[in-house]
Amino acid sequence: MTARRSRRAKSPSALSSAGRRNFFDFFVYAIASCIVFPAHVFPYLSPLQGTLWSFAIFALAFVTRPIGSLIFMAVDRQFGRGVKLTIALFLLGGSTAAIAFLPGYETIGHWSAVLLALFRAGQGVALGGTWDGLASLLSLNAPQAKRGWYAMMPQLGAPLALIVAAGLFAFFLSTLSTADFLSWGWRYPFFVAFAINVVALFARLRIVVTEEFARLYEARELQPSPVIETVRSEGRNIVIGAFAPLASFALFHMVTVFPLSWIALYTDEPLERFLMIEVIGAFVGVLAIIVSGFVADMIGRRRLLGYSAIGTAFFAVAAPLLLNGGDLGEVAFMVIGFILLGLSFGQSSGVVASNFSSATRYTGSALTSDLAWLVGAGFAPLVALLISTEFGLAASGAYLLSGAVVTGFALFLNKGLAGRDR
Repeated sequence: MTARRSRRAKSPSALSSAGRRNFFDFFVYAIASCIVFPAHVFPYLSPLQGTLWSFAIFALAFVTRPIGSLIFMAVDRQFGRGVKLTIALFLLGGSTAAIAFLPGYETIGHWSAVLLALFRAGQGVALGGTWDGLASLLSLNAPQAKRGWYAMMPQLGAPLALIVAAGLFAFFLSTLSTADFLSWGWRYPFFVAFAINVVALFARLRIVVTEEFARLYEARELQPSPVIETVRSEGRNIVIGAFAPLASFALFHMVTVFPLSWIALYTDEPLERFLMIEVIGAFVGVLAIIVSGFVADMIGRRRLLGYSAIGTAFFAVAAPLLLNGGDLGEVAFMVIGFILLGLSFGQSSGVVASNFSSATRYTGSALTSDLAWLVGAGFAPLVALLISTEFGLAASGAYLLSGAVVTGFALFLNKGLAGRDR
C-alpha cells in the first residue's frame, strides 16, 4: 500500500493539469491592447500614444499580482485552498468579463480608461490568487531522471492559449468590417475567456482534493509560509530565481505582444494575417516546450537555460532585421523566436525551486514568479515599443539582449542548481 501510494504521488497527470495558468486571459487582453484599446479607449490620441497607454495599463496586472499573492495566501491559511481558488478565479473571470462590456471613450469619456485600469488591476490581483506553484514544484516530486519532462507540462498552456486567442481575433477581423469589429466583435474572445475560467474553477477544485495534492500540502511543500520570514531566509534565492529566467520572460512578450503592435502601427499588413503567423509560431512553441523536457533531462535545466540565453542573444541581433524583412522575415522571426522561447520557457518556472526548503518552497516560488513576471515581462511591450519608436527597431533587440545577459549572470550566481536540477 505504501509503495503504491508513493508511485501515485509522483504521477504527473493531475498535478500538471493544475499547473496550467490562465494564459488565455493574458493573450486576449494583450492582443486587444494592440488592436482594440488604442481606438476604443484612446481615440483622442495618436495610434502610437494610444498603444503606449494601453501597454501602461497592461503592466498594471503585473504590479498588482504580488498584492494578490499576499492577500490570497492569507485567505489560504485562514479558509483553505478551495476557497482561495474559488474567489480568485471568479475575480479573474469577472474582471475579464467586465472588460468585454467596457464602454468606449465616445460613451463615457476618460472613465473608459479608468475602468479599464481597474479591471486590469483586478486581473492581476486574481492571478496572484490562482498561483499553485506546481510549475516549479512538479519537477521536485517527479522521478529523478524525468524532472525536466514533468516541469515542462504546465508550460504548454501558454502557446496553446495563444493559438486559440490569436485564432479568435483573426477570425473576427477577417469576417467583420472594421466598424463592427471595434463595436462588438472584439468582445467575444473576452466572453470565451470567462467561460474558460468557469471550467478551470471546477477542474482546479477537483485537483485540490486529490490524494497527491493533500500529501504535498501536509508535507508543507505546498503550504504558505509567512512572507517576511520567507524573504528573510530565502531572499537571495528569490532574487536569483526572478532574474534567471529574465531572457525567457522578456522573449515571451517580444515574440507575442510587441511585434503585433509594431505591425499594427507601422505597416499596412492585414492584422489577421500576422495573427495567423503567430499561430504558426505558437505551434512551433508547443513542440519546443516538449523538446525542452527531453533536453533538460539529458544536460540539466541550468545548462539548457544558459544555452537558450546565448541563443536569445544572437536572436536579439537578428530579430529587428527579420521583423522588418517582409513575409519570409516575419515567419522566420516567429519560428526562431518560438523555438528559443519554448526551450527556455519550458523550464523557466522551476529554475530554483530546488533551492528552497520545503517549509518555504510554496511562498518562495510564488514570490519568485511574481517578481520574475514583473521585472521580465510586465513592462516589456511598453519599453520595447517606446525605445523602438525613438531609436529604431534595433533598440528592441538591444533590450532583449540585456535580458539574455542578466539571465546568464543569474545562472552563474546560481551554481547550486547545477547539482540539483537533474
